[in-house]
Amino acid sequence: MWADTLLILFISVCTAFLGEGLTWLMVYRTEKYQKLKSEVERQSKKLEKMKDTHGDTLDKQLKKKIEREEDKLKQNNRDLSLVKMKSMFAIGFAFTALLSMFNNIFDGRVVARLPFLPISWIQGLSHRNLPGDDYYDCSFIFLYILCTMSIRQNTQKLLGFAPSRTATKQGGIFGTTPPQYK
Repeated sequence: MWADTLLILFISVCTAFLGEGLTWLMVYRTEKYQKLKSEVERQSKKLEKMKDTHGDTLDKQLKKKIEREEDKLKQNNRDLSLVKMKSMFAIGFAFTALLSMFNNIFDGRVVARLPFLPISWIQGLSHRNLPGDDYYDCSFIFLYILCTMSIRQNTQKLLGFAPSRTATKQGGIFGTTPPQYK
């Protein structure tokens, strides 16, 4: 069981690096992405500086200017997401094929023992295709998803592909965070 767990962890690391490599080839190295990313960074810093400088002033012209900057930032974030979307579909298809292959290899094998009892609506995934009713047993798909979710985020940060904190603070594709939730 430990060998299977370590193998799945290794597979997750490899697929994360493979995914980031493909994304670099298809997106990150393109001039359009570089330009949009620097524009989002610039606008995020400018908007943050405007909000810090003027705070909650009641000046209508200033509020409209801030709203225009927020709209520009939202539009550039949407454009940036659209540029990334092409590679996400290609990577999604490739990983679906890999996932199917590995799922067949580990089908019916307990690959790990969970230190907790999963919530009832997650038990179908965590105990998928495993014999018996011991829901502490973990299937390949559940462990792979958990590993990939955590490793992929850290890989992006390690390689410098994760969005900056300033851009994230200003809000992503869905806009800025309302002040009452900050």
